[in-house]
Amino acid sequence: MLVKRAAGALGAYVHAIDLRQVQADAALQRAIREALVTHEVLFFRDQSLSPMEFAEFARSFGPVQSHSAYGTAPGVPEVQILESTPEAPSKIEVWHSDMTFSATPPTFTFLHAQTIPQVGGDTLWASATAAWDALSAPMQTLLRPLQAVHDFRFGFQESLAEPGGAERLADMLANNPPVQHPVVRTHPETQRQALYVNALFTRAIEGISGLESNALLKFLFEHIVSPEFTVRLTWEPGTLAVWDNRSTQHKPVNDYFPAARKLHRVTSEGTPTS
Repeated sequence: MLVKRAAGALGAYVHAIDLRQVQADAALQRAIREALVTHEVLFFRDQSLSPMEFAEFARSFGPVQSHSAYGTAPGVPEVQILESTPEAPSKIEVWHSDMTFSATPPTFTFLHAQTIPQVGGDTLWASATAAWDALSAPMQTLLRPLQAVHDFRFGFQESLAEPGGAERLADMLANNPPVQHPVVRTHPETQRQALYVNALFTRAIEGISGLESNALLKFLFEHIVSPEFTVRLTWEPGTLAVWDNRSTQHKPVNDYFPAARKLHRVTSEGTPTS
């Protein structure tokens, strides 16, 4: 296994590896996990995995979870299908961490490319760890004790506004009331701190006025995704990306319409953020 950094703040390409072999090799699992928590997002090219093999690779990092807002691969309910077509284009265009509307957001997210447009459709990641480290000491002191509200309804407002959207997402709404997470999260494995607010799901900061909350969140949203904290992946069929959802954000670039784009996704179970 050869690891080569992809950008200054985060990201690495992993070469000379077949991910179908990982589940049976404990030493290889530890090496990949160590690289992942170090670089925050890893990219693997030319991985020919069936949905079942993809799910098995994800399970080598721990238990995985479902997400009823998306369709799933036949016979493999852990593998969600993220597909954008000319008839049903993707609506997610905002920087975010996955599923922070949950009390236990996913630890890791895995994406495996299936159908990729000839041009466009890249994905960007940002290091919320690097963004935290770059803040001044007074700003860090202000942020450390704060809590923020994360809300499924806020993040899926466009889908809920569609005809039948509220009915389709009724279970997700019922099972995911607004939750609070710390604005600054300590990574349980590295002990490094990272900013933990995102423009898709974070609705407000608790304990301060609405005006103050809006202004502070606007600053943080923009600061986290500063170019110097980011890395960009150009997908190819068979490319697999896995990232640490505890310390990164990501954003798809929807610049490929009317072409289609399809990826398989698995999310691992998470733990409380405090």
